[in-house]
Amino acid sequence: MLIVFLGNPGNEYTKTRHNAGFMLAEKLEENRNVIWNSKFKGDWAKYDVNEDTYFLLKPMTFMNKSGESVQAAVSFFKIKPQDIIVVHDDIESDFGIVSVKKGGGLAGHNGLKSIVKSIGSQDFLRLKIGVGRPSHGDVSSHVLGRFTEDEKIVLPLIMDKAMEALFMIFEKDGKTAVSKFNKLRVV
Repeated sequence: MLIVFLGNPGNEYTKTRHNAGFMLAEKLEENRNVIWNSKFKGDWAKYDVNEDTYFLLKPMTFMNKSGESVQAAVSFFKIKPQDIIVVHDDIESDFGIVSVKKGGGLAGHNGLKSIVKSIGSQDFLRLKIGVGRPSHGDVSSHVLGRFTEDEKIVLPLIMDKAMEALFMIFEKDGKTAVSKFNKLRVV
């Protein structure tokens, strides 16, 4: 199974809404001693849970070209689309919502569009971290913007819940996680 954490490389994008996927990867790294290597136009790691092996991937291609990295890893590890989990920000969900969903629309998310174009399928599991839609201004500025001071206070709770969802997928299955994390409001 391949777990893809979406974000943009570079310090100017650290802790932005669009990097919610990278933030969850960092939390996993801190708590579970994940060691990253460079390959597949990204950073990847092997991760063992119980007796299962997972491959973790952070594309370093920028969001709109994430599919290039995912395709390279999928080809190398011979992974089917249904064995991919993509962790990403979601503007269609309010801030504080964590969801797990199989397939579905792309809601204009350039990282998801790139992955679907590269692997030819939407049949993957998605762990969505709600960042909300801006009430005014454009979406690009919103997702590339940093969290507000109030959001930063509760962001650790949201990442804890997203980590719980990821481990439910690891330890049980996607269907159980989809059922429990159906637009679960954390804050």
